[in-house]
Amino acid sequence: MAPNHLFLAATVLLLGVISTLHLQVLASKTMSSAKLESDILQDSIVKQINQNPKAGWKANMNSRFSNYTVGQFKHLLGVKATPVGDLKSIPTMTHPKGLKLPDTFDSRKAWTQCSTIRRILGQLGHCGSCWAFGAVEALSDRFCIHYGMVTSDFIENRSSLLHSKYIQLHLLVLSQNISLSVNDLLACCGFMCGSGCNGGYPIYAWRYFIHHGVVTEECDPYFDNTGCSHPGCEPAYPTPKCQRKCTSGNQLWKKSKHFGVSAYRVNSDPYNIMAEVYKNGPVEVAFTVYEDFAHYKSGIYKHVTGDVLGGHAVKLIGWGTTDDGEDYWLIANQWNRSWGDDGYFMIRRGTNECGIEAAVVAGLPSTKNLIKEFTSADASHDVSAY
Repeated sequence: MAPNHLFLAATVLLLGVISTLHLQVLASKTMSSAKLESDILQDSIVKQINQNPKAGWKANMNSRFSNYTVGQFKHLLGVKATPVGDLKSIPTMTHPKGLKLPDTFDSRKAWTQCSTIRRILGQLGHCGSCWAFGAVEALSDRFCIHYGMVTSDFIENRSSLLHSKYIQLHLLVLSQNISLSVNDLLACCGFMCGSGCNGGYPIYAWRYFIHHGVVTEECDPYFDNTGCSHPGCEPAYPTPKCQRKCTSGNQLWKKSKHFGVSAYRVNSDPYNIMAEVYKNGPVEVAFTVYEDFAHYKSGIYKHVTGDVLGGHAVKLIGWGTTDDGEDYWLIANQWNRSWGDDGYFMIRRGTNECGIEAAVVAGLPSTKNLIKEFTSADASHDVSAY
């Protein structure tokens, strides 16, 4: 066969492979209009779960989604997969072996002074903002964990600061009750994080914290905090506009900003995820959601039935093992307390259930604006050490 004919044949074959792959991808994502308009909650799914002794969890017709269609539910699932080419530029946190970790750990009990850890937020309406919720919730917790209980080492390593007891008290007051704004991240990160209500990349949210910061919830409350009645809601909410000013409260937008100092992926080995939570606080995790997950009520979730609906980001706060010896992760969702087990759920640990261990991201908080607030209160202190 002539060289040009070989090239043509190879090109046709390659295009055929690409087309086939493209069709497979489309097939995995495309649903019929009838399916999208059907109810997300199905009696058949509840029965299939509850009548299966091997399921390991209980399902119900959850009132949180009593009037949602499959299409409306899908709009809540806003995680975009990080482009493969970008993964190389993202540092991975791996903790050295040897740290003695408890069999059971719950961040709510480990850091009782941090009220944000115990909060269950409400991702209302039809906005795929879960990627922003997971990031903001975990960073809020970490501000309290790292600066709400300043240690003597923290003070000694910054010896140029005067009146250390005053600084310690001031940082405690500033950081212990910080609740950061999902709306600010959702509206202002723009293309740097993805597509707002149409989904985003969790790791890019953490990178955004480093360079741009995020204001407090008091400054910029979530745009849909009044909720939405069904039927009657639009199929999807548009991303709110970035105001660059506080829409409520008495704070100044720039002074309300709180920053991160790092953004990283966590090694997918369960030990590393546990060590990260144990040492630094809750992390943001993303996983694949199937239809049966909408029906979760209690127990240790593992996928049993239903189609893939999308990717969801949540906050992982701990782990444990049941009396029957099954390991689990403890996770806070943001679908109000009427969903699941008072807003929480457990999912099987150690098997990468629904990809839960493959997309763990986090970062550490900065003292940047905390120190600014401190110096504005008493400009006589030297902050050069920071």
